Amino acid sequence: MKSIAPKDRAGAGEIAGLHARLAVAEETLRAIRSGEVDVVLVTAKQGVQLFTLDGAEHAYRVLIESMNEGALMLTADKTILYANQCFARMVNCPLERVIGSSFGRFLGTEDRARLRLLLQRTPAAGAKIQVLLQVSSGAQMPGSLSIRPLVRKGGKSVTFGIVLTDMTEARRSEELLRTLTNRVVQAQEAERGHLAHELHDTVTQMLCAVLVRSHTLADRLPARNQPAKRAAEALDEIIRDTVVEVERISRNLRPSVLDQLGLVAGLRDTGTDFANRTGIPVKMVCVHLTVRLPADTELALYRILQETLKNVEKHARARHVTVRLAKLDEVVQFTITDDGIGFDPDHIGARSKGEGGFGLLGIRERAISVGGIFRIKSVRRVGTEIDIRIPLRPAVCVV
Repeated sequence: MKSIAPKDRAGAGEIAGLHARLAVAEETLRAIRSGEVDVVLVTAKQGVQLFTLDGAEHAYRVLIESMNEGALMLTADKTILYANQCFARMVNCPLERVIGSSFGRFLGTEDRARLRLLLQRTPAAGAKIQVLLQVSSGAQMPGSLSIRPLVRKGGKSVTFGIVLTDMTEARRSEELLRTLTNRVVQAQEAERGHLAHELHDTVTQMLCAVLVRSHTLADRLPARNQPAKRAAEALDEIIRDTVVEVERISRNLRPSVLDQLGLVAGLRDTGTDFANRTGIPVKMVCVHLTVRLPADTELALYRILQETLKNVEKHARARHVTVRLAKLDEVVQFTITDDGIGFDPDHIGARSKGEGGFGLLGIRERAISVGGIFRIKSVRRVGTEIDIRIPLRPAVCVV
């Protein structure tokens, strides 16, 4: 008969104990998921803590498990007390390795810091943040966290309910929409260039020919026929004004000054034209750029100023406008301020589209299309400030 050494017996006993503990853990997780447990003990740095899962009815758990969104319950230190299967699939991690771990392991450093602050200050109405979820496969998933504190009996909020929405498809749709918007803008700019060429090379030339013929006919009228001569001179004046207006429209459609003299000259030309036409003074505070910005960036800023001044003329009732162009390290800052009636920035969509123009949403899309950040600040009866910041890219030196 073969004898078993004491050392082997100890090892076998240890393995049996581990199997027993694993069985208990699996049964506990099963009971939590099925709603049979109302209390969870968590061992943390502060020692053993007890959490009661109030209202853990089976029907409620079935509802949470059937959601197409991730659902979690966290402690204040981000320990996961509960998670549904959808969340486990999102992070590509077995549920038994999710529950009891830290939610911070699925977030980057910056998002962890933001969540920590939010858990400290989350109002009773809850809050939302956008995060990048770190999936166990090494990929990242954009998500939206809806956070609400869960108040326990006794009035102390020690846990948080979180609903995680996968924003991957929404981001794809947003990128697709942005790509389509950029194509529309490019097509529009090409059409504007074609129309400007036709106005300058065809319509303007024809008007100039009409002006010459009209002036010749006026000279041939007898001096005694003063009413006819005055009418001919008035016609000459109308034709001259029409030529000037067509040239102005042509310049706005395709700014040759932008191509030839650069961004600052183009901005000043636009501001001067606006001030002359509306009587609203425009103060230009523009740094001298030692390099030309990329052509698409210059055109975007030029169009943003045009559209903003159009909004000022139609809606703002402003008395003054200030335009600033500055260079801050490797960022170009472009700010347009007016002292008009202002509006509520939270309702941009209600007045964002002007007739024949992009409006505020278009301004934002133009800024984003060249890698910029769009911010708007408006106070009623005080005015509006539009702030655009665009990172510098390799540019062409000014000759």
